[in-house]
Amino acid sequence: MILGSVLNPINSSMLAVALIPIGKAFGAAPSQTAWLVSALYLATAIGQPVIGRLVDSYGARPLYLTGTAVVGLAGLLGVFAPNLGVLIVSRVLLGFGTSAAYPASMYLLRSESARTGMKSPSGVLAALSLSNQVIAVIGPTLGGLLIGAGGWHLIFGVNVPLSAACLVLGALRLPRRGKPEQGAPPEPVQRLDAWGMGLFAGTLTAFMLFLMNPGLAQWYLLVIAAAAGTGFVRRELRCAEPFIDLRILRGNAPLLATYGRQLLAYTTSYAFLYGFTQWLEEGRSLSASGAGLLLLPMSAAAVTVTALTGRRPEIRGKLMAGAVVQIIACAALLLLDTSSPVWLLALVGAAVGIPQGLNGLANQNALYAQADPARMGSSAGLLRTFMYVGALLASAANAAFYQHGATTGGLHHLSWLLLAVAGLFLVVTVADRSLSRVGHGDDSHAGGHAGGHAGGHADSQQSKDSQGQDRQGRDSQGQDNR
Repeated sequence: MILGSVLNPINSSMLAVALIPIGKAFGAAPSQTAWLVSALYLATAIGQPVIGRLVDSYGARPLYLTGTAVVGLAGLLGVFAPNLGVLIVSRVLLGFGTSAAYPASMYLLRSESARTGMKSPSGVLAALSLSNQVIAVIGPTLGGLLIGAGGWHLIFGVNVPLSAACLVLGALRLPRRGKPEQGAPPEPVQRLDAWGMGLFAGTLTAFMLFLMNPGLAQWYLLVIAAAAGTGFVRRELRCAEPFIDLRILRGNAPLLATYGRQLLAYTTSYAFLYGFTQWLEEGRSLSASGAGLLLLPMSAAAVTVTALTGRRPEIRGKLMAGAVVQIIACAALLLLDTSSPVWLLALVGAAVGIPQGLNGLANQNALYAQADPARMGSSAGLLRTFMYVGALLASAANAAFYQHGATTGGLHHLSWLLLAVAGLFLVVTVADRSLSRVGHGDDSHAGGHAGGHAGGHADSQQSKDSQGQDRQGRDSQGQDNR
């Protein structure tokens, strides 16, 4: 589970130091190479909840194995890409391929929790989050070393052995779905909401294409996004087995707040990761390997914070601390220029690592407590969708502020935007009173029962219906495990 789930963050973060070398190799400007970032995030934002819904319907094993196989093929395509267009296609395939492992992992944790009665596997959740944090923050350093050793092609080639390892371990260790017991009634066939998935993908694609090149000339993309979004909402509210059950989400305000925090946190995180790294290489004139090494303090801070706080179930304190430090780190970018000493650059990176280690872990634990157990795969996938929508917003911001190169002026303009986003993250965290109940007493073990329906207590019948769904999901998952 851990090896599969890190495929996405490693491909996200290694590219940060490769954008400048790839641009030089193909004669492309930063606004063009930004599509390498956006292609993966757009594919992932669509793929995570779609594949998560397939995991809910068909189990974790087949989706995990198929997705990790696609990762290996995409890595090979990237190694031999003759132009930037083919390289972008490789990133799209990487986005879809890496979308399977995380929803599969969360599904397996929830079904195993129901089977064994161990209701809150905080240690496993912390290990999953820690591994993702470690890979995400050491990715630029690893990418810089690979580029120094053999060029940017190696950051795509590394996917081949990783994919092979996932396939071998997945085939050996992931459980198969059990056959129904003799005489037991057949399980009902779950229909896939293909129309809902298509409208969801169309809405995100049109909106993100507009963000990559905003302007009056692209007004039609907003119209397409609005039309597809309206159709998606109408479809999901009327569908008996929707792709994303908006009726449950509408009554689960704490889960919606978690999704919102995820979007804001990763808009800031990814804008810094790519914007600061490009500025180090172009504005500060460091090599790709040098820029990667300079981000090691960020890696160390994020890993240390996650390791120290991972097993603590309370999440409100983590989010509050992460929000405050995030604002300080964004403000510190305004102090940097081409003459800034290396120790100051490393200190700013370390400050950014602290909220990276706190916010992602806290939001993941909140989702585990708040989501409907019968839809854990799609709920976890949707959390990743909001994460990568934030990454797409960050990519669009970098492209807008670095139109004429990664200059110090562009970095400072970017920092003002990040200060506004970080401030909004703090406001949303302070306003969410439900956070004080997650990780305390029974709620820390409810795993989506008491915490997941905190927003619907005003309607007692809705609460009863939700609890009935929870029991049905646990019964179905227990039968699958048998």
